[in-house]
Amino acid sequence: MARKKEKEEQKQAPDEAPGQPRPFWSGVIAFGLVSLPVSLFPANRGKPLSLRMVDKDGTPLARRYFCEKENKPLSRDELVRGFPVEEGRFVIVKDDELEDLAPEKTREIDLRRFVPLDDINPVYFERGYFLAPDSGANKAYRLLARSMADEQRAGIATFVMRGKEYIIAIISEQGILRAETLRFQEEIRSPLDVGLPELPEPEAAQVSAMKKAMKTKSAKKLDVSLLSDRGTERILDVINSKLEEGRDVTRLSEPEADTETQDTDNVVDLMQVLKERLQGREPERKGSTDQSRSKPGGSSSGQPGKSDKEEPNLDSLKRQELYNRAKERDISGRSNMTKEELVDALKRAG
Repeated sequence: MARKKEKEEQKQAPDEAPGQPRPFWSGVIAFGLVSLPVSLFPANRGKPLSLRMVDKDGTPLARRYFCEKENKPLSRDELVRGFPVEEGRFVIVKDDELEDLAPEKTREIDLRRFVPLDDINPVYFERGYFLAPDSGANKAYRLLARSMADEQRAGIATFVMRGKEYIIAIISEQGILRAETLRFQEEIRSPLDVGLPELPEPEAAQVSAMKKAMKTKSAKKLDVSLLSDRGTERILDVINSKLEEGRDVTRLSEPEADTETQDTDNVVDLMQVLKERLQGREPERKGSTDQSRSKPGGSSSGQPGKSDKEEPNLDSLKRQELYNRAKERDISGRSNMTKEELVDALKRAG
């Protein structure tokens, strides 16, 4: 019960304006006499494409556990966890037993060792985060980042988040500390595990020919456009085309509230937050400086009577542009709207 309550509390997002990045963990980096308060931000965005399973009428479907022996679906209260020891035999592990084994809650990143950066194989990296300094920690943060970069060292640390202990590597890059959660040693396969044979040394002439072939495709630096998700882009093109034409679009009789999460927005202005914190300033909350714009007759341009909510020539905009405007206005259900519906919704909001 305690773990369930903790998860529910973690799902409750603080009262942040849309697009305002927020840390999902805060604590201190501790080693020796050093205690550096930091906040943890995800370094990656959520996927721009999310497909749900629905029926032919557009009703979202839910997954259920089904007992084949009794031929009936099971409720959550009927589920237990079991460790398979052989076919048909399990050792049951109860929730309260797992709670007793959970690590002690702490807000400390226990930095245990500084190791050569080159010794950490990227195959251990699982998920990346940025560490941002909290108020008053700017000087100590800069000092640690600079010292680690000069020495080409990474910190190996442990910390507890959401009832689980993680091992992380803390790395300094361009004055910013990054944390990479690490896979455990037993999770990593070796070349022998996958059956790679012992290979003979290639001849010098073959090496030279291969290097020449590589030069024809070489670049001075990585072009990030090479990392674009072309598969997702093609699917989104099909979806947008169908929305433009009003084809294969379904809607429930009572539309659901917009279910988009703020995971993507939460990372949009992350570098700005890091920049402001490194300058010793707390980031401004979005919306705090825009309140005058939403007042009747208010205008950011200083022209009385002209409102920022006016939307000229909406009919001439593409659906993606209309969607972006609807997102700024926080119009519910925008993901399922056709172009015409977005135009109508924006006009009503204006």
